[in-house]
Amino acid sequence: MVCTGAGTPRASGRAARASGRPLAVVIPTRVGVPAMPPQRDRTAAGELLTLADEVRLLAYDPVDRDPCVGADERLVACSGLLLAVWGGSPSNGRDATAHLVTYARARGVPVEIVWPEGAAREAPPAVRAQG
Repeated sequence: MVCTGAGTPRASGRAARASGRPLAVVIPTRVGVPAMPPQRDRTAAGELLTLADEVRLLAYDPVDRDPCVGADERLVACSGLLLAVWGGSPSNGRDATAHLVTYARARGVPVEIVWPEGAAREAPPAVRAQG
């Protein structure tokens, strides 16, 4: 299950379909009407809709971080597994991955962290050894 968007959502949707897994795509709504995705996400949203086995409508504003995090929490709460592409860093106020990993674990949703080839784990700046 992915929200419409470029980047990780589109890559995840493509991977799900390539591996023969079912794909559910979530579309934001405003007052029960599908919301137009931001310009940068429109091509990806169209592709995801063509790949989808199922489309779900979920009320949230795709350009406002807090409603997006709330929508992600609802997705995680009804999932059997959270597959996170995450470098282990804490949430920085824009990237909610750390929050969603913690949220899933607190609710007993299994979490699998994916480390893409070439990714490097780094300690947060405050924890790095002085050298």
